[in-house]
Amino acid sequence: MNKQKHLNLESRIIIETKLNCNGCSQRNKCSLEKRLYKASYAQKEYELVRTESRSGFALSESELRQIDDIVSPLLIKGQSLHHIAVHHADELMKSERTLYTYINSGLFTARNMDMPRTVRMRPRKNVSKNLKVDKACRLGRDFSCFQAYMQEHPDLSICQIDSAEGSKGSAVLLTIHFVEQGLQLAFLRQHNDSQSVIDIFNRLCLELRPDIFIELFPVLLADNGSEFSNPAAIESDMQGNPRTKMFYCSPSAPYQKGSCENNHEMIRRIIPKGEDIGRYTQEQINLMMSHINSYARKKLGNKSPYEIFEFQYGKELLDAFHLQKIPADEIILSPELLK
Repeated sequence: MNKQKHLNLESRIIIETKLNCNGCSQRNKCSLEKRLYKASYAQKEYELVRTESRSGFALSESELRQIDDIVSPLLIKGQSLHHIAVHHADELMKSERTLYTYINSGLFTARNMDMPRTVRMRPRKNVSKNLKVDKACRLGRDFSCFQAYMQEHPDLSICQIDSAEGSKGSAVLLTIHFVEQGLQLAFLRQHNDSQSVIDIFNRLCLELRPDIFIELFPVLLADNGSEFSNPAAIESDMQGNPRTKMFYCSPSAPYQKGSCENNHEMIRRIIPKGEDIGRYTQEQINLMMSHINSYARKKLGNKSPYEIFEFQYGKELLDAFHLQKIPADEIILSPELLK
């Protein structure tokens, strides 16, 4: 009888432990895994879910591609979104207003420039912020997941990616920073949207070959900008083959990719913040990065990122990135370089 009571008590403790250990009198003696309710932790989880639910589009990558394949070719032919929405309602299953939101957010291959009436209209004062393509993009890719992944794969190299903006609404730079070598690449983009970032990584994968791409970019660490909100399209190539892993810094924590942020200071010496980046060509941007990457760093043993990268990967890859070695006395880190 006593044995049966003991078993019943033990079962009750196990059930309480699995549900909630806060009110269990045996919590200090119990060796089972604990389940504790903490109000502060629950509040943070709620705020994260609330934030994610209020941003982005409830649209998968395949759905977006299907809609884009219908809308963009017709827009380029000169048709209006109203005409397209009316005659393809059964295929799109999206309202005309939703289609306008998608194209204004840069989700389609076609742009506002492909709609003549929109080009003639004055921009509205209450322009909405860029929205995320995948509002759940951080799930399984946050900074704690990044740390856990790096503990399991300590030999993998890390690339930090970011955007360097000029004047508001103008062209931007996508920067890719190789943390170990200190080398940074910069690519000119006319629009600060996710598709322009995807296009650059697709081009790099084709130009370098997939095996070299996988070796150079095994892990990507980005901030929470909307231009990085389609990780599935970056992690896999156009055939769906995996090529990298992408993670995100914590919100308002740029120090978690401090190497990339610090290198932006050298870009700002040449292109001051607020200046229109669209006035420059990609060739000029490559020249700027050649000067920056040829600049010796104390933390690299007074070697330049160019020299470290060349020693590790060879000059052919630097040539593929259109970088050249600038003699030490000829390095210019001021606006005079691009004039």
